[in-house]
Amino acid sequence: MNDITILVVDDESRMRKLIKDFLMQKGYSILEAADGEEALKVFEENQSKINLILLDVMMPKLDGWSVLRQIRQTSKVPIVMLTARGEEQDELFGFELGVDEYISKPVSPKILVARVEAILKRSMGNRKDVQEYGGITIDSDGRTVKVDGKQVEMSLREYELLKYLVDNQGIALSRDKILNNVWNYDYYGDSRTIDSHIKKIRHKLGKKGKYIETMRGVGYKFEIK
Repeated sequence: MNDITILVVDDESRMRKLIKDFLMQKGYSILEAADGEEALKVFEENQSKINLILLDVMMPKLDGWSVLRQIRQTSKVPIVMLTARGEEQDELFGFELGVDEYISKPVSPKILVARVEAILKRSMGNRKDVQEYGGITIDSDGRTVKVDGKQVEMSLREYELLKYLVDNQGIALSRDKILNNVWNYDYYGDSRTIDSHIKKIRHKLGKKGKYIETMRGVGYKFEIK
């Protein structure tokens, strides 16, 4: 589960550490924020890789409701609200704003983890073919590519070439091997066509294009640095 990232937002450092320790035992990657403003900043910088948010309600600077409203303007990421309150009207208010789960403190860490796992299972059931590679998100079903959350247009061959490279991450691939697997033996021209496609892909990936390394005398390798 090391490809799943959870943002834990709570102004109590002890609570954040408790939640973090239990979630990390399950293999999740954890990001933290101590107040509402920091939460929005961390979310904006890591939106493409955050899979779930645990969000406290009562916090300084910006409360959880304000954070929730702003995130819901651009994202449907699952959000679990944590609060010391347990009033029904608060729960209804949360669901109206788009909360996926509502947990009152104090809560058993084991119960919290169980709920987190249940929500992730539901929310990622339709996204099991979406993988993230250092800010590059590839949706195998939709055949789409996003860089830091922004979709980039690629031709079918460009997409297939990028997908082949990331599927073989860290492996030096020869031009002949790439032709055989991406062009499926139906291309009989100059293998330099790969170089042309790589150049276009790098340009479209922007700064992430550096992940595609040229292996002199061999071919190419995708590796996140």
